[in-house]
Amino acid sequence: MISLVMLALMAGCAVGLYLKGTLAQGVGMIFNALIAGFAAFGFFEIAAKFLIQYSPGLAPWAPMVCFLLLLVLVFALLMAVEMTISKEKIDLGLMPERIGRPVAGVVLGYLVTGYLLVAAALAPLPSQYPYPRFDARSPNAATPKKALLSPDGFVSGLFATISKGGFGPIGAPKSFALLHAGFIDQLYLNRQKGQEVPLLTSTLAIDTPRKAGVWNIPDSLVDTEGKPLSAPAGTRLLLVRADIKKGALRDASKFTLSQWRLVCGARGGAGAPLAGKGQAAYPIGYIGAGGRFERKSLAEVITADAGKSQGDTITIDLGFPVPANLAPLLLEFKRNNIVQVSAVAAAEEAPQPVAFGAPAPPPTPAAPQPAEPTASVGPAPGQPAAPAPAPSSGSKGKNRKSGKRARDITGSVTGPQVQEN
Repeated sequence: MISLVMLALMAGCAVGLYLKGTLAQGVGMIFNALIAGFAAFGFFEIAAKFLIQYSPGLAPWAPMVCFLLLLVLVFALLMAVEMTISKEKIDLGLMPERIGRPVAGVVLGYLVTGYLLVAAALAPLPSQYPYPRFDARSPNAATPKKALLSPDGFVSGLFATISKGGFGPIGAPKSFALLHAGFIDQLYLNRQKGQEVPLLTSTLAIDTPRKAGVWNIPDSLVDTEGKPLSAPAGTRLLLVRADIKKGALRDASKFTLSQWRLVCGARGGAGAPLAGKGQAAYPIGYIGAGGRFERKSLAEVITADAGKSQGDTITIDLGFPVPANLAPLLLEFKRNNIVQVSAVAAAEEAPQPVAFGAPAPPPTPAAPQPAEPTASVGPAPGQPAAPAPAPSSGSKGKNRKSGKRARDITGSVTGPQVQEN
């Protein structure tokens, strides 16, 4: 059904432009639609944040509303400017007009169809609408089903390409291709069991350790059946520790694993850490009771029980298959939670996995280093004793800094608040 609607929309644009437009107008409308789409992708989350502050009841619909408003307003403004500048029609000749008008109309309809599919995916609809991108019972993030000609993937991918580090003059470079790696897949997977779990949180709901928050799965770890874990070909299994804040449990207590994403980027890449392109990995399970790894479907609803945890957070150690040539950069939860993760810890620094909801053990303090032996026990004859070295203020500040948790960075141009570790 959705394919027929898409074809009808593209055909309608082609016929309308052929009968009442010109080739020059069609080309201008295509460029205006592209610019309007860039504005909608770049700023709909910021606009949605302000809309939610003034009308919290619109929170689930705010992203879609703001995306469409920005798209329509910018497109209308550009068309008004174009009509003001060019008051007379430009005729390029009989054959160019007859061939070019319907072609331009099809391209314009293709772009409009892509924007409408993205807007529908932003709405709090069941995950099978506007089309079933993933299986409802057992979604597989690696095998999405695309719409006819994939117009939504084209428009979002085009903006992701344009945005790679392109917002540097506004602040620290932050790329849509990294912050929202696999954007269309993210929207659909976030809506798995959307009628049972919230799609976003009203406040920042997760945190992650500043150090040793990511480590390789130990060889001794087994699943609930006692079988050792194995990584898919070309990947390595990593554990990522996330702390769910109890103050945000109203929206974060229920979730699916499809609402967790680990965005990975090139290892040792130069330049800004949030620029460039990313690849999203989805968890295959978490550490459960008895310290064993529990495999879960991406669509299974999981509940965080605050009564079983001490402190202000609930700890969960998630297992992600990460491509061997990539390094984890960001941990994302639901639609509007993004935090930066630590580098992969060395084997001797890796923490012990903890069961979901159990309190995380405090970090083990570093053992004091013995003083180096000296050749003599006292000063040489006739020489004064050496004064004791004063404590270094720099090392003191460094130790104090290492105990800090993640802190906020300035908001990204693509909306969600990002925390830096």
